[in-house]
Amino acid sequence: MKQKSFNSYKENLNLEFLYKYCIEHGTFKKFSQGETLEAEGKSSQWIGYVKKGCFNYKVYNKEQGKNYITGFAFENEFVADYPNCLYGQQSEVTIEAEIPSEVYIINGKELLKIFEGNSNKNQIGREIAEALFVQTYKNLLDQYRLNAHSRYIHLLSRCPEIVQIVSLKNIASYLRITPQMLSKIRKSITFKN
Repeated sequence: MKQKSFNSYKENLNLEFLYKYCIEHGTFKKFSQGETLEAEGKSSQWIGYVKKGCFNYKVYNKEQGKNYITGFAFENEFVADYPNCLYGQQSEVTIEAEIPSEVYIINGKELLKIFEGNSNKNQIGREIAEALFVQTYKNLLDQYRLNAHSRYIHLLSRCPEIVQIVSLKNIASYLRITPQMLSKIRKSITFKN
């Protein structure tokens, strides 16, 4: 059985041209832990191919005065506030390096020109948007159909290495639970096994 990936949007897409384009035409950049690729509320501009490391996506809740992690981009994946980066629109998220990371970045407007100049590539751009919607929709529904314990188990089935890469605080934020609740869940799994 094929192992699921954390970011399922890419599973049925042929993104080879985008991988190659980022590596051949992109700017290679190293990010320190906590360094920002995109900032919520600012013009979104970048799409990158993550060669090494991991990035988190977060949104700021003004009423609570804190950030929530909404997603991650791991090695051999793309990192972007898509499709906002294509049009230079305001970023909906802050994207920052979870750990020291290496990325090939291109300007999203450059990718938009590629999409607009080739009908096959334009189709891929549309398919990326649709696949991201489906992934986001499933994640939203899981917040309602799964309890915290089940969401953690589901996360581990999608990305077993996440606990070696991402801080437990950020995993808890992604799951929309407290770090203390995550500790209890992890402890119950350990003692159950």
